[in-house]
Amino acid sequence: MTTFSDLGLPAPILKALAAEGYETPTPIQAGAIPHVLAGRDLLGIAQTGTGKTAAFSLPILGRLSLTDGQPRPRSCRVLVLSPTRELASQIEANIIAYAKFLRFSTTLVFGGVPVGRQIRACARGVDIVVATPGRLIDLINQRALTLEDVEVFVLDEADRMLDLGFMRDIQKIVSMLPRKRQSLFFSATMPPAIAKLASTLLSNPVEVAVAPVSSTAERIRQSVIFCPTRDKQAMLHGLLADDTITRALVFTRTKHGADKVVKYLNASGFKADAIHGNKSQNQRERALAAFKSGQSRLLVATDIAARGIDVDGVSHVINFDIPNISETYVHRIGRTARAGADGSAISLCGEDERSYLRDIERLIRQKVPVQEGKPGAVSAPTQAETPYRDPRAVRGRPGQGAKPHGEGRGDGRAANGGNRSGQPRHGAEGAPRGNAAPARPHNAGAGAAARPRDGARPADQGAQRPRGDGGRRAQQPR
Repeated sequence: MTTFSDLGLPAPILKALAAEGYETPTPIQAGAIPHVLAGRDLLGIAQTGTGKTAAFSLPILGRLSLTDGQPRPRSCRVLVLSPTRELASQIEANIIAYAKFLRFSTTLVFGGVPVGRQIRACARGVDIVVATPGRLIDLINQRALTLEDVEVFVLDEADRMLDLGFMRDIQKIVSMLPRKRQSLFFSATMPPAIAKLASTLLSNPVEVAVAPVSSTAERIRQSVIFCPTRDKQAMLHGLLADDTITRALVFTRTKHGADKVVKYLNASGFKADAIHGNKSQNQRERALAAFKSGQSRLLVATDIAARGIDVDGVSHVINFDIPNISETYVHRIGRTARAGADGSAISLCGEDERSYLRDIERLIRQKVPVQEGKPGAVSAPTQAETPYRDPRAVRGRPGQGAKPHGEGRGDGRAANGGNRSGQPRHGAEGAPRGNAAPARPHNAGAGAAARPRDGARPADQGAQRPRGDGGRRAQQPR
């Protein structure tokens, strides 16, 4: 069995991993780390939850530790570009955890906080910048940061960048990078626009692919309940009376829909919070912290807001709305049945959503079992009852610049909490403690040791040269 010590990582990084109890890399980590350490460009095809944050951050830290270079004022050595503020926070928190026995500075760059704090952090020069595209371009335009000295560039979740309409921003940022650099490119899927971007960005890359988009976790019990759309709230109420639903993510297609569901649940005596693009950063952080700590049993989310959020112990994923993009279903249900635990995914399917369900079943290559006998449920439709949908109708991902249902321009430019750079950063706000078992990707072998994964908890403050024990220990470094 491969361990992290077999991959050539420097001793301080191995010490940080050992302190957290992690010895066995996930497939994406085992495949990527040696190549990144060797300086190769890399194309990684992997979904959230497979450990890709560690797959790039561990070897990047390893390469930086082998040189004595110091960043010049208003410059950085490593640039990690993320589509959303939450994911950017999680990536930086992970990097800090892995670098606890090294001396590197990090800065988190995204909108929603006074830009002056980020300008001051960049003025000193920083080893690693984790950013969303919008605020990064703002800093570059203000001459607060230059990309001339970037040694390693990471583009994470490239397909989500496409969904959010960031392609022009990405192209502008890439045009400012030095030609001599190492580039690491990660995406869950490879639509044509993303494949074209990868071909222009990477030079003779190594390709590491895990967790095909059509795969679903074997331990997830999937089911669908057919019910009239008008009865979905009552159906959800009935489902939540089940005490086995200890922590549930409820997905809606729109922000307005998420607010309506939360309002109904709270009025019905269920503590629930919503997280979506119209919420302030503080509201989102509070909702996520309450969900992680168990103060709130239910979190209602849109897909874009939830992308990259990785919470352990989710017993159920409930699709209040069937996603109109088939791959989104796979991303949603993959947030349960982690850490070797069982999990359930329940979908409420209205009359106008049956064609979406058929598309999902084609993608996952199986029929989703029907739950019948629930009050308010209707029988599964027969083939004759199922309305025909023209196969030429637009399906799949929105094209370049398109806005997915219910979300706006994108998280990089929206109001958001940020890094309070220059202050010591320890762990993450609202990080649960206790005996939660380490999570592992669904394609990991049985009996594997605990593994770093994507999606550490978003942090409340930025960091400059973390040291010592890092304060609160992250239960699941990703």
